[in-house]
Amino acid sequence: MFRIFALIALVALPATASPLGEVSADIVVLGEVHDNPAHHAVQAEAVAALAPRAIVFEMLTEAQAARVRDDMLDDPAGLAEALEWSASGWPDFEMYYPIFAAARGAAVRGAAVPRDETRNAMRIGIPRAFGAEAEAYGLTGDLQAEELADRLNLQMAAHCDALPLELLPGMVDLQRLRDAVLARAALDALAETGGPVVVITGNGHARKDWGVPAYIARTAPEVSLFSLGQSEDGAPPQGGFDLVLDAPGVDRPDPCLAFR
Repeated sequence: MFRIFALIALVALPATASPLGEVSADIVVLGEVHDNPAHHAVQAEAVAALAPRAIVFEMLTEAQAARVRDDMLDDPAGLAEALEWSASGWPDFEMYYPIFAAARGAAVRGAAVPRDETRNAMRIGIPRAFGAEAEAYGLTGDLQAEELADRLNLQMAAHCDALPLELLPGMVDLQRLRDAVLARAALDALAETGGPVVVITGNGHARKDWGVPAYIARTAPEVSLFSLGQSEDGAPPQGGFDLVLDAPGVDRPDPCLAFR
């Protein structure tokens, strides 16, 4: 009898039910581990339920995002080709396509920092690369010693302890730049559309302590925000989130083999 009632409850669940539960926020940041298809399935379900007016992708530049039109969303192969996804370095488009399809009708925005712009940022500094609002976004000041140490250690671990030490501060600066660019894109989309706005990004950008939410809170404290982190095999992502959802990890090669 219990199984019958459970099945009835499952069938009766609305198609737009959100894995986030009842969430009402101006900006909703949906984190991910990039190559985990279960994480992207959660994002697609959440986007369908939230029906955002705009969606910001870490994976797209502004130029790429401008190519997305609703009449392309029924042709995943054509959309991937228009976005030049195969040359982007991101995981298989099959994992991301349901998110695009779920966002039909939303304005699509891109917040990736192109490679030539990252090189220029390293040359001229991230405040100049970001532009006039660099001070408002906190990019002109130094990080506190504890946060800087944590960030340096994180970058070293992410690169399998193989990077020369002198490269680490630049990696931290680029992460700050990418966080700020994502935050600015989300706030611009909110101003243009009235929201809600969804941001699709990695867990590292979605963390509340120093990721995109922190930049939004600093720059526009009146904006309500919700941040989702997604873990694998019960190991929570660092940085704090409003909600963490777990999924099985994926079978992936040792990322450190490339450094050996």
